[in-house]
Amino acid sequence: MSLHIAVAPSGFKESLSAPEAAEAIAEGLRRVRPDAVVDLVPLVDGGEGTARALAAATGGRLLPRIAAGPLGDPVGTHFALLDRSSAVVEMAAVAGLSLVPPGRRDPGATTTYGVGELIRAALDAGARRVLVGCGDSGTSDGGAGALQALGARLLDAEGVELPLGGAALNRLDRIDPTGLDPRLATAELLVACNPYNVLRGERGVARVFGPQKGAGPERVEELAAALDRWAELLVRDLGAPAGLGTAPGSGASGGLGAGLAALGARLLPRFEVLLDHVDLDARLARADLVITAEGSLDGQTVRGKVPAEVARRAKAHGVPVLALAGTLGQGVHEVRAVGVDAYGSILPAPVALPEALDRGAEFLADAAERALRMVLLGTRLAA
Repeated sequence: MSLHIAVAPSGFKESLSAPEAAEAIAEGLRRVRPDAVVDLVPLVDGGEGTARALAAATGGRLLPRIAAGPLGDPVGTHFALLDRSSAVVEMAAVAGLSLVPPGRRDPGATTTYGVGELIRAALDAGARRVLVGCGDSGTSDGGAGALQALGARLLDAEGVELPLGGAALNRLDRIDPTGLDPRLATAELLVACNPYNVLRGERGVARVFGPQKGAGPERVEELAAALDRWAELLVRDLGAPAGLGTAPGSGASGGLGAGLAALGARLLPRFEVLLDHVDLDARLARADLVITAEGSLDGQTVRGKVPAEVARRAKAHGVPVLALAGTLGQGVHEVRAVGVDAYGSILPAPVALPEALDRGAEFLADAAERALRMVLLGTRLAA
């Protein structure tokens, strides 16, 4: 009897792209069942690899550019042109955490300026519909840098323009929108984001994600106050809706969602936007087993991460789901509630982080092999 396995992983940050993760899992599965039908469905969530994946899915092309990276220095980056009028800007490709060396990680100093530069480049290329993919960010500036690149002036009480970075927003006195690129008024901006991420409050991005990006406790609270100020002035000076700071997706990519929404962008649940290109539901329904994976499984996974979305959809078709991860964190048991039947770490023993990142493909292939052997053993016992 043929065995049909759908392999639908996300990427492993700083180790494997989603396609690389899918290939590694497939390698392990084929060691056990070379006759199995293995359907590779690598998934992007708006973060690293989004522009490349959507260009491949639609017959579009990547256009290379030089833009300001998260530390303000020029970096090589890209955006995707899907057709004559539609483009994809992947914020991680120009402001992602992977572009910030570990010793320089400070979300109060990093900027989304390059995101604004890529939006301008997409408009220059003729795009009138720009999809901005959010995820894997190294920033927490509320999208302030992107707005500055698009022509807004952020001024302190003396009328001096603020430097780049989220911490500077504590000194923000007013936003001058008169220099904004006029094409924004007629372009359609869409933001593919995690709707669970909000800008302000106890679950705001500074407090939830600031520590992951290098912020200590004092810096986290400084950033939270800065983003509170930013939200207030987006409403007062740009006419954003009063509830923007707690709107679903407003905290995407360190608050980039809020900044772009103040320019009229629509914040959309990322999987509604991104998964239509891969026909995911039909491919899951055909499978006997679904294997998904991500760098970390924990309590945050159920809040809009790829493994949770895959499990939720597979569960609707009655297909069992196995999840593999580099690390298992606090609250990982919560993934069972969204449809993950079993989960495990890919690490065979405790290893240093650099080694784990470097050997990610090897560890993932071996873990997939071990997992399938256990699944098949269980099937024999049940019979």
